[in-house]
Amino acid sequence: MQHTVYDFNSVVKKNNGSIPLTYQKFLSLVSDVQVKDIIQISKGVSDECKASDYDSQGYDIPSLEEFGVNESELSECKYPGGESEGLKRLDVYMAKKQWVCNFEKPKSSPNSIEPSTTVLSPYISHGCLSAKLFYHKLKQVENGSKHTLPPVSLMGQLMWREFYYTAGSGTENFDKMVGNSVCTQIPWKKNDAHLKAWAEGKTGYPFVDAIMRQLKQEGWIHHLARHMVACFLTRGDLWISWEEGAKVFEDFLLDYDWSLNAGNWMWLSASAFFYKYYRVYSPVAFGKKTDKDGLYIRKYVPELKKYPSEFIYEPWKAPKGVQKTAGCVIGEGYPNRIVDHDKVHKDNIQKMNSAYKVNKEKKAMKRPRQ
Repeated sequence: MQHTVYDFNSVVKKNNGSIPLTYQKFLSLVSDVQVKDIIQISKGVSDECKASDYDSQGYDIPSLEEFGVNESELSECKYPGGESEGLKRLDVYMAKKQWVCNFEKPKSSPNSIEPSTTVLSPYISHGCLSAKLFYHKLKQVENGSKHTLPPVSLMGQLMWREFYYTAGSGTENFDKMVGNSVCTQIPWKKNDAHLKAWAEGKTGYPFVDAIMRQLKQEGWIHHLARHMVACFLTRGDLWISWEEGAKVFEDFLLDYDWSLNAGNWMWLSASAFFYKYYRVYSPVAFGKKTDKDGLYIRKYVPELKKYPSEFIYEPWKAPKGVQKTAGCVIGEGYPNRIVDHDKVHKDNIQKMNSAYKVNKEKKAMKRPRQ
């Protein structure tokens, strides 16, 4: 089964051997490519082709018990694996024709208690669901109906995947900063304490911490939630390399995908593909847009669940009496902020500006003189 909708080598060849550096350029390169129908295989394997011990239980998938895992101690498995589950989930969402046609990613919620998107990405990532099948199912739903368009539509989300696969296939060291031709070289700092606090959901910013805890518990977080924590780790607040964040996502994301992970981290750190580094996500204001009462925070950061809504995103502002009444004193039951966002994000914008200037000067020096 082909893992992508398009043959990315053909896309690069069509672009004169270079990867498309923008999403719109990629779309223009594939706009006239006919995507072949998938072949449904329904015929079983004949007995002549089966090994003599094909039904031996010795080849069964090991149970959790055999791995020494006590299932009773595990939390709910929200996204069971396998092709059957992937196809079932696809059918459920493709039956919602109006929802599919009206879908706009920026209008979905990063902090809803239940996912506001399809969560088909883990199934596509692991090969449980064909990207081409998803493409054709979307085309069938959209056919003859008014619908949203890329980059915000559901089809647009699939095309982002194709774009990053193409970029990753044609770029050496795509998952690193050094030696990566598309990546801006930025002098990130190493801070193990801050990286650990971010990865464990203990930054002192409840929205950021809720996202990171959901990631560790469930293996999935909304795309816009990924925007928030990636910006916070890199150019927004902590000034830590996107490569460090990519490693954490690799460990915990059910839908981890090498090209998408590296590409998105470069985008969100304004290292490649996106260059408006002065647009920084606020760890306070961003979450309030879709969840002013902090229900999401109360679920994943339960030590703050009794905080009044006015302080749920900024618990450090709550008077000590309110903190005690809520059963969680900041600095004791929940960590103090590791940085002051209002100050550091302004400093980091200046650092990004300086890094961009240095990179621009280096590129100018490499250009051949006329």
